Amino acid sequence: MSTIIYPSPIFGPVHSRRLGISLGINLQPGDGKLCSFDCVYCECGFNADHRPRSRRPSREEVALHLRDKLKEMRDNGQCPDVLTFAGNGEPTAHPDFPGIIDDTIRLRDEFAPSAKVSVLSNSTFIHKPEIRAALMRVDNNILKLDTVDNDYIRLVDRPTSSRYDVSKIVADMQKFEGHLVIQTMFLKGEIDGGDTDNTSDRYVLPWIEALKQIRPREVMIYTVDRETPDLRLRKATPEELDRICEMVKDSGIPCSASY
Repeated sequence: MSTIIYPSPIFGPVHSRRLGISLGINLQPGDGKLCSFDCVYCECGFNADHRPRSRRPSREEVALHLRDKLKEMRDNGQCPDVLTFAGNGEPTAHPDFPGIIDDTIRLRDEFAPSAKVSVLSNSTFIHKPEIRAALMRVDNNILKLDTVDNDYIRLVDRPTSSRYDVSKIVADMQKFEGHLVIQTMFLKGEIDGGDTDNTSDRYVLPWIEALKQIRPREVMIYTVDRETPDLRLRKATPEELDRICEMVKDSGIPCSASY
């Protein structure tokens, strides 16, 4: 199995299917994975298989390495389309996440003013006011919502907290008042006797009703693109993604699909 563990705190630039030329910011250790989800489709593998031995980068280390990389790119006539918080786990779990966002915006304005700042988050920390405030300051606040079915989420996204409740996540998403992008993974296959196919109306229709409550700026839907830690998973078809995308658009919300 091919597993991707990203360097820390800066990696890339890489080409993102959804965001363009992206300079990655990884707030987790560079030798393993720390995440509040343990998704069966995560390109970084399962949490238990990649326990890190090193610590997270400090706020000061992130700012120093980001400054050096942005200066290098500027001096070489390069400019990223986006600075993307992603990597080996949930970025908003970093204890200095709000301050790191402040530093990133300042450095972006100095070295790459046309670049956007994006955060890819699984939404598990958006109940914290300081995290919401930080996410309100970025250009692309991209929050995961694979379904509104708790049983499905426990099968596929596998939150590490037993207190996870997707209805509370939806309620917290509404507090962004439209300053968010919803990102949803659609896939197929079976895991331990459970069906991971969330492309049917059983899952899609309640999810769209939640989208109407959340009122995101945009919805991004996608399917697996790299080898997954559970090899029984399969891609959703382009036809299935197109159908779902049109249903979202029909509800009045912009939507894009990545195959």
